[in-house]
This record gives sequence, structure tokens and C-alpha cells, in this order.
Amino acid sequence: MIAGSDRLTPTERAELRGVISTRPGLNRFLRVTGGGLLRVDAAKITANAKLDGKYLLRTSDPHLSTEDIALGYKQLLEVERGWRDMKQVPDLRPVYHRIEDRIRAHVLLCWLALLLARTVETEAGTPEQTTTWPRARAELQRLHVGTFTGPAGLFRQITPPSPEVRRLHNALDDSG
Repeated sequence: MIAGSDRLTPTERAELRGVISTRPGLNRFLRVTGGGLLRVDAAKITANAKLDGKYLLRTSDPHLSTEDIALGYKQLLEVERGWRDMKQVPDLRPVYHRIEDRIRAHVLLCWLALLLARTVETEAGTPEQTTTWPRARAELQRLHVGTFTGPAGLFRQITPPSPEVRRLHNALDDSG
């Protein structure tokens, strides 16, 4: 964005600086020289690169190892992902319940949907390819059964499964 900005008037450079200031991802690496020229701050980029892939994790238990703390946070992320999926995967929202039995039934259905999604992900994954629930669901939704009536009577026909659908069925069938 700042390429060629040296040829701009000071007012135009100030306007460009204002535009860049609205973009935090860019603004933090921009510096303005004493003469008002816009430059990329290489020192800030280098300092930021040293933090790539680093996390600051905090716990109230001083006896936990760093591995246990990291594992706990990873599990927390999985739980949060599960809650997000539980709200989206079964396509049951928004649902407004007032009776306790219906609330319990709704939570149970959401939990079962999440369990199904996680079972598919863990059982159908391969070492070289991670299977996600949305990807598996998209593949499985390509299967259709048609019911037809003809001179010979009623018959059903299924769309031929793709190799990925066959792999999913075999992996899930072997899982128990």
C-alpha cells in the first residue's frame, strides 16, 4: 500500500496513513520517518516473527507440568468447538423450550449429534488425511435413494457411492 507513497504530497501521505491506521494488522508494522515518509518497520516484523507459534498459557495450579497445561488448553478448545458444533450440526436452532423434559431431550439430541460427528472424525480419519465432520457429511449427502414404480412393480435405486463414501463406510463399519 505504501509503494510509491514518497511521490505523494504530505497531505495525501497523511490520508494514506489514516487509511492504514484503520487496519491494525498493517498499522503495527508501519513507521513514519522524521520527514513524513511511510516505511515498513523491519524491526517490528522481526520481533513479531519471534512470537510466531508461541502461546502464553496461565493456570492457577503451580504443580501442573507445561505439557499438562498445554493439553488442558487443547482439550478446552475441543470442548468449545464441540459446543459450537452442537449448536450448528443438528440444525435444530433456534429452539425455545419451557418444559424441563423438552430441554433435557434437546440437550440429549445435541449431545448425540456431537457424539456422532466426533465418532465419524476419529474413526474415519487416516494417518495421511484428517476427516472432518463437514467433509464427511458433504460426501455422505451425495448418496440418494430413489423409489420408482414401473411395470415390474416398486423398486429402489441408490446413487453409486464415490470412493470416499466407500472408505467412510468401511472405516465406520470396522469401528464397531
